[in-house]
Amino acid sequence: MPDGVSYPRRALVVVDVQNEYVSGALPIAHPPLTTSLPNIAAAIDAATAAGVPVVLVQHVDEADSPVFAAGSTGAELHEVVASRPHDLVLTKQTVSCFASTDLGERLDDLGVDTVTIVGFMTQHCDESTARDAADRGLIVEVLSDATGTLPLSTPSGTISAQELHETSLLVLHSGFAAVVPTAVWTAAVAAGEPTTGADLWASTEPARAAR
Repeated sequence: MPDGVSYPRRALVVVDVQNEYVSGALPIAHPPLTTSLPNIAAAIDAATAAGVPVVLVQHVDEADSPVFAAGSTGAELHEVVASRPHDLVLTKQTVSCFASTDLGERLDDLGVDTVTIVGFMTQHCDESTARDAADRGLIVEVLSDATGTLPLSTPSGTISAQELHETSLLVLHSGFAAVVPTAVWTAAVAAGEPTTGADLWASTEPARAAR
């Protein structure tokens, strides 16, 4: 690596890869699970091979919750992550992985400067965690095809899973995270190299050009 460029000290944070999003009440729609789950597995395998710490985060709510209820099958980690080597499992009750866990302190103890996010949902726990990580001064990476979401409908409108996923990633890449496919990331990890990060100034070029 060229002089002056430091090697990333990464941790892979695997967010809420639980049965609820696969066979439960909140089935991930885009990218399809046939894409995201194998890529999550590939990311964990690449991290393990490179000595990158793997942190599994599991969302658990009260026992009477309609989703992620304590003790339910839906709240259990999916086998694609539970069966793979990992360094730590944290349980959260909030959207961001930082807010209700000691993830920040754990990353500090490991000397981590770069957090890579995979898992579910793109615009919810993934995005919230990415923003919190960036605010903590960490470099953030989000793997575009190892994350995913489902369609939403609120009084404000309706959005498809694909549009929601792609829009959320566009916003993240504009100022908070490097958004890359899993294959690009695994190659970077193997080489000990960084990925291309967020650039708010470059992202706002269309607005300036239109004046």
